[in-house]
Amino acid sequence: MKILYMGTPDFAVLPLEKLIKDGHEIVGVVTREDKPKGRGMKVSMTPVKEFALTQGLRVFQPQSLKDEAIMPLLCELTPDLIVVVAYGKLLPRYILDFPKYGCINLHGSLLPKYRGSAPIQHAVLNGDKITGVTTMLMNEGMDTGDILLKKELVIEENDTSESVFDKLSAIGSELLSETVKALADGTVTPVPQDESEATYAPPIRKDDAKISWDMSSDKILNLIRGSYSWPIAYTDSDIGRIKIYEACMCDAHGTPGEVIGLNDDGLCVATADSSISIMRFQVESGKRMAPADYFRGHQSIEGTFFK
Repeated sequence: MKILYMGTPDFAVLPLEKLIKDGHEIVGVVTREDKPKGRGMKVSMTPVKEFALTQGLRVFQPQSLKDEAIMPLLCELTPDLIVVVAYGKLLPRYILDFPKYGCINLHGSLLPKYRGSAPIQHAVLNGDKITGVTTMLMNEGMDTGDILLKKELVIEENDTSESVFDKLSAIGSELLSETVKALADGTVTPVPQDESEATYAPPIRKDDAKISWDMSSDKILNLIRGSYSWPIAYTDSDIGRIKIYEACMCDAHGTPGEVIGLNDDGLCVATADSSISIMRFQVESGKRMAPADYFRGHQSIEGTFFK
């Protein structure tokens, strides 16, 4: 099948690779514009562009899709199917109507739950035990199209958004492969989403990662896991802002935010219902490390409060 692929982040690389391995003709890859990244603000290619170029694929980075901006490209490439994986923009009607088999999307949730741009993070932040991926036939709404196929994934106790992201990219690649084959064979029937069950997953902001110590330990641990590897959960303290990368349950008790002290797992801090042990953190302008290593060279903050 002749496929035009549209995707941008790491999540979209494995699905593209799988379509290539399946023998489909990838007539082109559309991705977002290159952007400055990192401390040096060096302009970087999107992960999908970087991979596509290694495969010798044609890459296109239109600034806009409006006003039939890429209609000449569609007429040149004549794709049978457009596959969209985390591209980052809604598709106008002229694109949706162009291919013989329409436009399909691979989404990182079990739709209609978690429509939007951050479904994986919200699943971890909310302490969900089950998530998954969905393929759908796209329409002009945000993740509102008819469902084609789904596949579930169990979220393990120590999973982070990053690890779930990687797992869903892998199983999503297989689901996408199955979906494309089923479309070609005419063996899949689109099923409308139940609007009454729809929920939304808006983008995560840096401020969303600030820990409120009057929350329960479970919720704080979910925030830490859900904010990894971006934007990273944080708290303010007497030694400055602290980023928290890893933590576990602790059975001590105190006033929420109180630094109880070091234990075998890390730095124990009281929450609304018990406490957590911070196993890996980063103090402002410092390195990521275990608290025990940090406090070998710094004064203890036991008895102070995280804010």
